[in-house]
Amino acid sequence: MPNDSSPSISRRQMMHRTAFAAGLTAITPAVAQSDDRRQQVNLGPGSTILFQGDSVTDVNRDRRRQAQANDSAALGRGYPLIVASELLRDGPKRGWNVLNRGISGNRVPHLEQRWQADCIELKPDLVSILIGVNDIWHKLGGRYDGTVASYREGYAALVERTQANLPKAVLVVCEPFVLRCGAVGPKWFPEFDERRAAAKEVAQSVGAIWIPFQDVFDRAVEAGSKPSYWAGDGVHPTLAGHALMAQAWRQAVGF
Repeated sequence: MPNDSSPSISRRQMMHRTAFAAGLTAITPAVAQSDDRRQQVNLGPGSTILFQGDSVTDVNRDRRRQAQANDSAALGRGYPLIVASELLRDGPKRGWNVLNRGISGNRVPHLEQRWQADCIELKPDLVSILIGVNDIWHKLGGRYDGTVASYREGYAALVERTQANLPKAVLVVCEPFVLRCGAVGPKWFPEFDERRAAAKEVAQSVGAIWIPFQDVFDRAVEAGSKPSYWAGDGVHPTLAGHALMAQAWRQAVGF
């Protein structure tokens, strides 16, 4: 029993905490059931999983070690590391190899330029792509003039190229997301939502697994947390944000 110096918790506080925890518990199971293809993912022993994208995927990974699969420094400090560590823990006999080739600041055109070396030649069995936030952020900052249409067209060409060169690879397209805090304000909308929709269209056009990250974070906020808890600047996830992404990714893919 707590002594007299222990902080007391009121009934209202207890109810709020219980409701918050229940809300978060309900977030990702819905994601797991939202993709009919999740049961079709069955990677064999020795398969390679590749994460691609921008800074949200990069998260200070050590590029000098990027050729080393399952290397914690090479995987960065975000959701790819969390996913990899859990997959390796759960399947020691699978012999899976997890790689990260996310690069901070990248947009769709950057992926197009390096796709041969950073994807095709690696011959991954599963490719997970998260790209899009810089395509609008850099535009708002006057450093890029790409439109929603060019984003959609470039992204579609990228995934079609992937399918043509890696016909047996599983494609995972992650929804670009933001939280309404920090650098994210009214000027981001409605164009950011249009870009999210474009990414989903691309995923559907090639039958890729879709990870609805925006919905996952929206549900987390609705459950009673502040947007900044998940991404301090509205774009780059906190540790909690990356953990939530990893959970949603695994449940949607079915691992």
